[in-house]
Amino acid sequence: MPGPRSPIPGLSGLRPLAFGADPSGARLARIRRSPHFANGSFVNPEGTRVRPSGGSTLEMAKAWFRKEDRARRVPAGSVPVHPTTVADLAAPPASGLRLTWTGHSSVLAEIDGHRVLFDPVWGERCSPFPFAGPKRLHPVPLPLAALGPLDVVVISHDHYDHLDLPTIRALAGTDTLFAVPLGVGAHLERWGVSEGRIRELDWQESTTVGGLTLTATPARHFCGRGLRNAQHTLWASWVVAGDEHRIYHSGDTGYFAGFADIGAEHGPFDATMIQIGAYAEFWPDIHMTPEEGMRAHLDLQGGRPSGVMLPIHWATFNLALHPWAEPGEGTLTAARAVGAAVALPRPGEPFEPTAGTVPSDPWWRAAAVPSVGGRPAAVKGVTMTADDRSKGAEEDTGEPEAVPAG
Repeated sequence: MPGPRSPIPGLSGLRPLAFGADPSGARLARIRRSPHFANGSFVNPEGTRVRPSGGSTLEMAKAWFRKEDRARRVPAGSVPVHPTTVADLAAPPASGLRLTWTGHSSVLAEIDGHRVLFDPVWGERCSPFPFAGPKRLHPVPLPLAALGPLDVVVISHDHYDHLDLPTIRALAGTDTLFAVPLGVGAHLERWGVSEGRIRELDWQESTTVGGLTLTATPARHFCGRGLRNAQHTLWASWVVAGDEHRIYHSGDTGYFAGFADIGAEHGPFDATMIQIGAYAEFWPDIHMTPEEGMRAHLDLQGGRPSGVMLPIHWATFNLALHPWAEPGEGTLTAARAVGAAVALPRPGEPFEPTAGTVPSDPWWRAAAVPSVGGRPAAVKGVTMTADDRSKGAEEDTGEPEAVPAG
């Protein structure tokens, strides 16, 4: 396989700004020295198919445009967004750890006196173009500027639903630092982030920001923003460790054996943020189902249902063939099966994972296209406490509502 091609002289100025920039110079030399780079591309920890091939491409296209299924991939009503996010964030977390999921994979983590923003996407579309591409299914819970000062922005990889040009350009005008996988810094620099504010890491490398240690850990995915999509920017999951708390953000990933290794070296975690949406049989190696996400959470926790899992990468954009609400239902079902604590906040609803209770109400049901059958009905209106977690079970508190089919 040939190595990354050099940009054609004179054409770099024609490249759309949203495509970012190819690594070059010292950055490209560092990429080529990475033990995870071979034959011109970054490689996954396990063999990985990144896209459909052959006849499956046609089958996927047929499924995507099937009329009876299309309506179920988006909410039927308004998605409930938490109304008081700004006021709720005004005081520091009493426990020292607070998470605020703002939609998709974007999470504000307040941890041991520091503020970390993962994969911020405030744009209307996850696309290189403002007029086309998957459009946001719910509004952002609060303006980006209302988040207040940030210590570090963490990026998992360079796909449009994780690395958003409008959001990065807005943050470029602040003094916050950016922690990114190898190669992603080239995009940021083209968009106005100074080189001195970028911490660019290979897997298993760490950087310190104030009292936090941030470590890039392996993931099973791929990268690319332009037309060629040569695999020369890395993808990563992230561990953030403070004086008292530890958290993990999966980015995008398929299930792989490395979760147990990450947990053994860096865990256990007070909270994990795990991708459980946009999965499909056509790309089984690069995104996890809810069941696989729960399995990853257990691996990260040494095989025990400890800590709290926050499911991410769902509800905000229509990126796959499954019904819009299925990731939420599947996560509740998977959590019940193993006695794990799962947090299901509305977009913008802050919660403290170690404070004793987490939001677990199936809020999405009011907005979903109702259906009979499919995944088992989840528990209605439950808040799980620390005592519940120690018992390893949830209790039904009402009749199940109709849930989307899966």
